[in-house]
Amino acid sequence: MTENSLKGREIIVEFHPLGNLVKVTAMDTKTLTEVSTQGPASAGEAMLKRNAIKRLEYVLKKKGLIGS
Repeated sequence: MTENSLKGREIIVEFHPLGNLVKVTAMDTKTLTEVSTQGPASAGEAMLKRNAIKRLEYVLKKKGLIGS
């Protein structure tokens, strides 16, 4: 995890293949905040995971649950 604002937090990431797409869900265990995103299966697991974590970080910041 490269995001400094999420450093030290436990994040659960799940991958669900849906044909040629993959749905990725990321959840922050401290706040129980969950987000989902999707992308092409050809994008690779690392990129899909990074995008889901960035989205989670955005939502947590928007809700004021983490600092910027």
